[in-house]
Amino acid sequence: QVQLVESGGGLVQAGGSLRLSCAASVGISSLNVMGWYQQAPGNQRELVASITSGGSTNYADSVKGRFTISRDNAENTVYLQMNGLKPEDTGVYYCKAQINGILRSYNYWGQGTQVTVSS
Repeated sequence: QVQLVESGGGLVQAGGSLRLSCAASVGISSLNVMGWYQQAPGNQRELVASITSGGSTNYADSVKGRFTISRDNAENTVYLQMNGLKPEDTGVYYCKAQINGILRSYNYWGQGTQVTVSS
């Protein structure tokens, strides 16, 4: 079982920055993919950014050039640096860990952290 705890959310004005953290209960080098997802009010959860155990990253088009995902294996933590925040970035941000098994993938979610961007 993998437990994930997010932190770092808050209220910020448009153009501001936040850094989200996701602390894992296991060594993150054993987790194939870790990602951040946004759930805006009334919407489904959507991928914002992901990073593989090998360090490859992937970003939603809407955040490219503004957000950066990174991992610190020694701290078992994944970060999401969010710059140039916009009101449409508002939502609950969830951390997800994915482990690829032989027949299926196993996904673990954190409890989420609220990000609110005021205009």
